[in-house]
Amino acid sequence: MGRAKKAIAIKLSDEERDVLERLVRRRKVARGDALRAEIILRAADGMNNCEIADAVRATRQTVRTWRERFAKHRLDGLDDEPRCGAPRKIGDDRIEDIVTRTLETKPEDATHWSTRGLARASGVSASTDGTQIGQCCYTERSKKKRQRKPVHANPPLT
Repeated sequence: MGRAKKAIAIKLSDEERDVLERLVRRRKVARGDALRAEIILRAADGMNNCEIADAVRATRQTVRTWRERFAKHRLDGLDDEPRCGAPRKIGDDRIEDIVTRTLETKPEDATHWSTRGLARASGVSASTDGTQIGQCCYTERSKKKRQRKPVHANPPLT
């Protein structure tokens, strides 16, 4: 059996640390982005992979993957890699604006955004780009639901 490799040391510039700390602190950010930022910040503070995995409730493999990708590609390495399938018609910056609008604002005439209303407000075609908008919003809503903590009517007795 081979001996485990020593974890790659992470050194951050002041600018990189600021970007990562903003990601961790921001309330409305994708959970995966915040997790990756926290992993790198803890790695830069000298924690080993096992300690980081326990602290952020991830596997050692996940910690090792993001540590290695950051060491190789810096902040660009923390982005998701392209997935299979047809290429998107809407760019990442446009999708980020749409998701931010969905999470942080409400339409004037309704209680929540519809796919068509969001497409109209964002200046994209509801027929061709609406599917992608719907998928993005569905993904964000799903992430948001997973982050919620259960509320107990009667808290357990201790």
